[in-house]
Amino acid sequence: MFPFCTDPTVLPDWQWFACYLTTATHLAMYRSVLVVLLLMALAAPLALALGFLGALAMRSAFVPFRAVGTVYVSMVRGVPDIIFFLFVPLALDQAVEYVLHKIRCPDWSEPIRRGNDFVVCAQAKFPLSSSPAWIHDIWGFTLALIAFALVFGAFAANTLHGAMAAVPRAQTETAEAFGMSPAQAFRRVLLPQMWVYALPGLSNLWMILTKATPLLFLLGIQDIVYWARELGGQKTGLYAYPHPDWRVWYFLGVLCFYLTLTWVSQRAFDRLMVRMNHGQATFGGDALRKAAP
Repeated sequence: MFPFCTDPTVLPDWQWFACYLTTATHLAMYRSVLVVLLLMALAAPLALALGFLGALAMRSAFVPFRAVGTVYVSMVRGVPDIIFFLFVPLALDQAVEYVLHKIRCPDWSEPIRRGNDFVVCAQAKFPLSSSPAWIHDIWGFTLALIAFALVFGAFAANTLHGAMAAVPRAQTETAEAFGMSPAQAFRRVLLPQMWVYALPGLSNLWMILTKATPLLFLLGIQDIVYWARELGGQKTGLYAYPHPDWRVWYFLGVLCFYLTLTWVSQRAFDRLMVRMNHGQATFGGDALRKAAP
């Protein structure tokens, strides 16, 4: 990147590190930080939306909806997360290719399942082998995003369902007695108060989501932990920038990254919790009223 990086062997220490830390592989590591942040920024609202739908389904008086919501939440919470992180992308990928195979290769006579192999025609591959690398990267990221949203959506559903149940039933009954419909009472009375009870659990889910992002490596996405291991390993004289085993320093940098992210997230949730408690008939709301001048 710098003009003085032509011969690393003759550089003083600061210039050597300046050149070393701006190599193409290090730039890929810096981009992986953006990938992690993008995953969290997209997975959190998707999981929250799925959780809200799941909580509504669990509260529904319509038995099939309630059964679907209960099965979804119970199944995901009862199975190790890593199984879903491995199964969902594989299942979705094969489902898409199976549908494309039936559409684009209707005359195919050979079986698709051949033992442990899943074989479709070349036109049904998605993305196509001739597609640019960025399309493959986006598809892999999309599959990972769906897996994260499904898993954490189930935990969010359980949290939101408990928060809805924590709001005193007398408040919605009073609203209905004043002429509100059940939908209006839910939207104007229960929903605003629900978030006060849900926020502590949702903040924990956010922290767990943060800690789960290194699982991207299992899905074929080169995340920050992958690059820390690769770049920190011992490099011999065959490399332009040879160095001993520096993995401890790379992983220390990863540790600082996640601790900083956790600290910033906790500060944001604390401020949001204070704002949510204003005017609410909760322990936090009472404390704010007593502390007011």
